[in-house]
Amino acid sequence: MTNSVHTNVAAQIALQNLTTTNTRLADVQSRVSTGLKVQGAKDNAAIWAIAQTQRADVGALGAVKQSLDRATSIADVALSAGESISDLLNQLKEKVTAAKDTSLKTQSRQLLDADFKALLRAIKSAVDNASFDGGNLLNGSLTGGIKFLANADASAFVTLSSRNLSLGGSIMELSLSDSLLSLTGATTALTKLDDSITQLNAALGEIGAQAKQIQAHNTFVSKLVDTLESGIGNLVDADLAKESARLQALQVQQQLGAQSLSIANQAPQIILSLFQG
Repeated sequence: MTNSVHTNVAAQIALQNLTTTNTRLADVQSRVSTGLKVQGAKDNAAIWAIAQTQRADVGALGAVKQSLDRATSIADVALSAGESISDLLNQLKEKVTAAKDTSLKTQSRQLLDADFKALLRAIKSAVDNASFDGGNLLNGSLTGGIKFLANADASAFVTLSSRNLSLGGSIMELSLSDSLLSLTGATTALTKLDDSITQLNAALGEIGAQAKQIQAHNTFVSKLVDTLESGIGNLVDADLAKESARLQALQVQQQLGAQSLSIANQAPQIILSLFQG
């Protein structure tokens, strides 16, 4: 290599190599610190675009999962209330059956009727309070049920149907106007009670089946989110073990490059020494 005081070729080459090493080192340090090999469009436009699309889907599915979680909670509250009502109907069966006894005295019949009315009021209270986040499947306020998100583009829905368990309705035929004060009233109440028990069991079975379907779909959505997030990771996540090894190697190269540049910068001094003494 020609020695020149005008152009220090060795220093230029050493500087270029050091600059390249520093650039590569900065890239590796960025990947190590963020954990990402593709942080933006400039790193890999195609991969970044795919990852962004998948991230959008994950976000949308998060909203779907929230909707399904709400559906599950509403169904759970309705089923819990329905099971309580079923227990109350069983207690009513005891009272109404006892009222069919023709030997009952007036006072005993009045006590049975008071218990009968108290249990009916408890049923009404259970129906009225079977609400979660404003959604009540049992009080007749939702004639068409409630629809919940089922997919990421909000084009499909799952429906949780309502069942009106209000007193005096098609399911709960008993009402507060029914009475056990007479044998005839007890007979009528028993017929309504038996019908109510059968119809309530069917209604709760339908709600339970829908709740199970929603729960299964919610599980699927959760697994889909996990799969998408794993796929995004495969696209953009850095291999930290490899990047750590590269980081150490580049740090050594940086030190050697700096030393090479220092040596190359001393070349003009060597030329100057040729003309001394």
